[in-house]
Amino acid sequence: MIHLAGPYLLASLLVGIGVYGILARRNLVLVLIGVELVLNGATVLLISTSASRGDLWSGGSVLTLFVITVAAAEVVLALGVILAAYRLRGSIDAAAGAEAGTATGDGAGSAAADEDRVSAR
Repeated sequence: MIHLAGPYLLASLLVGIGVYGILARRNLVLVLIGVELVLNGATVLLISTSASRGDLWSGGSVLTLFVITVAAAEVVLALGVILAAYRLRGSIDAAAGAEAGTATGDGAGSAAADEDRVSAR
């Protein structure tokens, strides 16, 4: 049996920092890092809970392997989306996309702006 105060504190700290990173940052890469911190906090919680029961190869370890696999796939997909957004907008700022879509009010001028951007390349 292990004392669970340390791992629970570490898991809550990771989740707290991750949520702060998601809510306070506008850079999409930093938001992705925040999501990864939240997933790592969940992983620490799963491992510590399964270790406290004495059976390290219980459902907690299996779920942890699943979370790691999902996190790896999520990073690949999210970085692909971030790269596409950078190529389209020239910025990875999350607020830049919202401002660009609402600049004309109804979005009528966005197709012309896209054509200008493509022809400028």
